[in-house]
Amino acid sequence: MSIHVKLVTPITAKGLRKNEHLDLMTSNVLKVSAQGIDIGPNSIECEYEEAMSQPDTILKIVDAENEGCDAAVIDCMGDPGLKGARECVSIPVIGPCETAMHYASMLGHKFTVVTVLDRLIPQFENQALLYGVPSKLACVKAVDIPVLELEDDLNATVEELKLKSIDAIKNHNADVIIFGCTGLFGCADALQTKLKNEGYDVPVIDPIPLAVNTAYVCAKLKLAQSKKCYPQPPEKGMVGFSKPKLKVAN
Repeated sequence: MSIHVKLVTPITAKGLRKNEHLDLMTSNVLKVSAQGIDIGPNSIECEYEEAMSQPDTILKIVDAENEGCDAAVIDCMGDPGLKGARECVSIPVIGPCETAMHYASMLGHKFTVVTVLDRLIPQFENQALLYGVPSKLACVKAVDIPVLELEDDLNATVEELKLKSIDAIKNHNADVIIFGCTGLFGCADALQTKLKNEGYDVPVIDPIPLAVNTAYVCAKLKLAQSKKCYPQPPEKGMVGFSKPKLKVAN
């Protein structure tokens, strides 16, 4: 019996997470499905948009548990709604940024996040602090390409990723590269090959496949967030928001 991981994309723009992306992660033991949000930003490129994406992201993860999914992954490197969702459900909820930073800390001494826009650099510096790995963060670089334009010219995007990565490796002692946007799905192999051809044999982390497979392992091993740390929210009124149908905590 396969494990079902729901990928919740916290934006309202359509087409970012394609069926072929899901097919690449699906196997005879792993089913991956995707769900966008209905209320929230078109894309996430700042703290404000991330905050506005959280309510419906959490509701979609609650829906995933009620539908019988075994785990959920938030399809954004800001990990929007991660802690709130963990309170609301008993299935494992995985954030790609948290996962990637901890894996990168195992794979090298220091890592670099290569993201889309300069304005996101402080966010990733804060994420490294939040996740307990600030000393592992070499630097954050940006390719200056908006999220919804990353696929307009993939060759140019990968070339910019290469230049920023080499700068991080040469000048900031980075050992591992993390994509700072889940919209870069599928570019890791091309970037890793380009870096290797330049003499830099470093791992490149594509956060979504890593997060999905981490969710799979957690579900398979029956591991999920601690309810001592993430207890179910108390019953109370909330004006202006749909009340999620939470499963009764054991």
